[in-house]
Amino acid sequence: MANSNTSTLNSIKSLIHSHQTRLESLSKELKTHKLMLDSIMEADKEYQEIADTAAKAIKLKSQAKQKVLTNPEAKSQMEKIKDQQIEIKELKIALSDYLSQYVTLSGSNQIESPDGFVYDIVYNAHLAKKKQD
Repeated sequence: MANSNTSTLNSIKSLIHSHQTRLESLSKELKTHKLMLDSIMEADKEYQEIADTAAKAIKLKSQAKQKVLTNPEAKSQMEKIKDQQIEIKELKIALSDYLSQYVTLSGSNQIESPDGFVYDIVYNAHLAKKKQD
């Protein structure tokens, strides 16, 4: 039985490594293609003229937005938005921790809400490079 688990684990590790390698390779290729497309677009005079006009419009819009945001009512709303974004982030972190504890204690990856809906508890795993100290 242990040999079967080791074999399965090695197969999964191999799949993880091959998929990670392919993701890295595709990401590099994608970056190259995007740079090539940017080069083509920069060489087109008509595109450059329109892009310059759009950049000027974006700059004007940004300036107008900054002017509006100096309004006390807008500042108040921005502060409320920031506070609520922070609260949402904190609640999501706490909920994730509680869900992990629930799965560990109950052995179930589903939970029923007070109004009768059944939710699956899902995890989104990804690889992150370990920071070197």
